[in-house]
Amino acid sequence: MQRLRPMSSSLPLSHLKPLFSLFPHKQITTLLRPLPLRPISASAPQILPPSLENNSNVNNNVIDLHHLSCCMPNNKGLKVAVLVSGGVDSSVALRLLHAAGHSCTAFYLKIWFQEDFENFWSECPWEDDLKYARAVCDQVDVPLEVVHLTDEYWKNVVSYIIEEYRCGRTPNPDVLCNTRIKFGAFIDAISSMEFDYVASGHYANVVHPNAADQMDKPSVLELSKDMVKDQTYFLSHLSQAQLKRLIFPLGSIPKDEVRKLAAKFDLPNKDRKDSQGICFLGKIKFSDFVARHIGEMEGIILEAESGDFLGKHRGFWFYTSGQRQGLRLPGGPWYVVEKDVKNNVVFVSRNYYSFDKKRRLFRVGSLKWFAGLPSKEIGQLQCKVRHGPGFYNCSLTFEHGKDGHEDIVVVHLSEDDQGLAAGQFAAFYQGRKCTGSGVILESWDDQGFPVCEKALEIARMEDKSKLGKPVKIKVKPDIPVKESDHKEVEINRGLVNAKNGASKEETSEPSIPMNWLQKLKERWQQLL
Repeated sequence: MQRLRPMSSSLPLSHLKPLFSLFPHKQITTLLRPLPLRPISASAPQILPPSLENNSNVNNNVIDLHHLSCCMPNNKGLKVAVLVSGGVDSSVALRLLHAAGHSCTAFYLKIWFQEDFENFWSECPWEDDLKYARAVCDQVDVPLEVVHLTDEYWKNVVSYIIEEYRCGRTPNPDVLCNTRIKFGAFIDAISSMEFDYVASGHYANVVHPNAADQMDKPSVLELSKDMVKDQTYFLSHLSQAQLKRLIFPLGSIPKDEVRKLAAKFDLPNKDRKDSQGICFLGKIKFSDFVARHIGEMEGIILEAESGDFLGKHRGFWFYTSGQRQGLRLPGGPWYVVEKDVKNNVVFVSRNYYSFDKKRRLFRVGSLKWFAGLPSKEIGQLQCKVRHGPGFYNCSLTFEHGKDGHEDIVVVHLSEDDQGLAAGQFAAFYQGRKCTGSGVILESWDDQGFPVCEKALEIARMEDKSKLGKPVKIKVKPDIPVKESDHKEVEINRGLVNAKNGASKEETSEPSIPMNWLQKLKERWQQLL
């Protein structure tokens, strides 16, 4: 007789306790039901556990033992809640856990109001995701549940993001989603279901204590094998209580191998492209999201060095320090260097990458540490100020905040960084171990980009219609660029493109000298 598989259902969250106050004023605590934790080995076991020796799910032609090193404990199978998104990574993570002999239940998180898409966007991005997630689960008869976290997401993530942008800061939605939703509200929602662990398709590794007498020791968040795809930066603000519940099956597998496994598993989404947008936004452009929830307010663009009126913008919240896309100014490249939030003015410059504008000293607040507060002065650490494979060597010095309650660290980088933005996160590492993170504050070294007094006076003008038409922008003369500066420009382009979900092909520019227009005019005059 064929066993009936439970149909997908939706879990109401009426039993949830009131969720957390908005970050960063209070840290979020996860209300977990105390369950006995089972140890997970930090390295790949040499032999299969007895419970898996005859498991037909483990196909040696598809899976090597090293593929299971981040999801297979040394004892019997676990009861695991697996977050699936419809993408390749979470689908492969589910199949690896299933192959390791665990009892898996898949969960899809629904966080959007249906009317948002019916009234504003032409298509609903989560319908395709859910379709693929169902198909992946059907292949191995894993039940799929849909969890509605709409209210929690909008209360604890979207409202915070909107407020931060209104204040001129640049928050990181992915860090907030992980801390407050995926491993916050979701874990609270399933706390009565007695899962041993929660898993997802993140590229990271959690090393849990591997002996029963060491269970009181902290779990450790480590870098994944794929340094380009590594996502520990987005997980760096979790609490130790959250970390102890997590398994990341892809922590020991590079991205190209994950794609190969998807093909070997013959997953329905094996050829699906990776999402490039912000967490949960899917196909929606971030600029559309901001326009929808904050709106637009016309303001002026001024050159920082001269005060020249160059053009207009849709609202300062669409721009962040170092941004060059969306300015629509000729004679560039132009970069956003400062913002006057009160007067809705954006200051730009073509000299953003000059040496004296770089910074290596900044402050970080709203700190979280995985293994307790470190010593008051720390050297020989590494730091990430954005997602990506790059690290800085750094040292930390502690000081008290203005209210005397919150600790703040002063971060001293070993090299200069050009794109520090208030509201972003700085994550700290010791070797491969992530020790914690905090939020970059508005002032780091009391030095901003030098904006001339004329520009500041114009920004304070109440009636800016008196400015008339924007000035005619002169073509910037050719200036020899050092190879190191050229590399920094390319790095920044990649960061901006990644933030806006654009591919390299979409944003590449023709290799034309910056004074090509002037040369063309001179040649035309000669012909006349």
